[in-house]
Amino acid sequence: MSTSLLDKIDKTQAQLASQGLLRRRHAISASLPRELHPELSGALSFTLEGKHYLNFSSNDYLGLSRSSQLIDAMCGAAKRYGVGSGSSPLVTGYSEAHLALEQRLCKITGHQAALLFCSGFSANTALMKTLFDSSDTVMADKLMHASVIDGLRDSQAQLKRFLHNDIASAERIMNQRVPTALVTESIFSMDGDIAPLSSLSQLCKQNHVCLIVDDAHGFGVQVPPLVDAKIADIQVVTFGKALGCQGAAILASQQVIDFLVSNAREYIYSTAISPVNACVALAAVDLMDTDRFLVQRLSDNISYFRQQCAQADIKLADSGTAIQPLVLGDVDTTLLVADKLKQLGLWVGAIRPPTVPKGSARLRMTITAMHTRDNIDRLVDGLSTSLA
Repeated sequence: MSTSLLDKIDKTQAQLASQGLLRRRHAISASLPRELHPELSGALSFTLEGKHYLNFSSNDYLGLSRSSQLIDAMCGAAKRYGVGSGSSPLVTGYSEAHLALEQRLCKITGHQAALLFCSGFSANTALMKTLFDSSDTVMADKLMHASVIDGLRDSQAQLKRFLHNDIASAERIMNQRVPTALVTESIFSMDGDIAPLSSLSQLCKQNHVCLIVDDAHGFGVQVPPLVDAKIADIQVVTFGKALGCQGAAILASQQVIDFLVSNAREYIYSTAISPVNACVALAAVDLMDTDRFLVQRLSDNISYFRQQCAQADIKLADSGTAIQPLVLGDVDTTLLVADKLKQLGLWVGAIRPPTVPKGSARLRMTITAMHTRDNIDRLVDGLSTSLA
């Protein structure tokens, strides 16, 4: 490898480290699976380098990744289909398992058709770069996920960004030039707040604009659901959050899905998501749709956490969802507090630029249905101690 390339890598890494922005991986040892229903017997947890942590950074909001129903579904599907799909969906990689999941997703959301992807990131980038080109103008919320922004950049569409969750800002931009589409998230991944979806939907319908909603963090955790075909023309859902497994889907009209099948390079040239993953996701959707116990438990835990933080004078961001940010602003302060929490056996994400805007570094805590009140009390006590 060229010396110049290695020198550039070393320089960039050193610069990131000096700014507190260097990312590193940690290989954790997961705790044993637990039965989730009818009672929850403990919180998400893991072991790292011999130390045990309570996990307040997981997107597994309902704890379904450890559900016995999903584990059974995976074992049964592996015996039937094997563990991989073997090829692209357009060769022999598309099976009855994929079709069944797509149909089930359409049934509960009201969309005509669906298309499965290996991740939410690939679904979003594929959607943006396939639907749009340099002749299009696309509006997006200022805090839109990186996957959407990357896809729009690849598409060469003109991007207009409106102020976060600000209908007046969106209207001003739309009055200047009617876009091809408007893109937002349902629940924003770093702030945990909910988009004004009804107002955005009405605005788009009045101007004959396509509304696209990235429903990654909303799908499965809100009753009634935040998004369906009545709200959004195109809805992206992921399986790695509330469903506790892996993969994603784009839900839309049959016309849009047929177009993506023929033109989305990420779909055409990727090995299909495995039938096993499709079966597990289908089991998760069925469980989510028929058993509201976990959703209610999650809601109760969120309310309890916010109540306890208010009593401890811990000033959280305004979020009623599982994503609970505590904005500290300074990167070094955020890393210091996160490290103090780790010393107390509490794993909380320290979110820094460029994931969030400069000056808004934060602790991003995620509450799940698996956490007990004792777990939550321990987190609040740890925050009080670490912030002092």
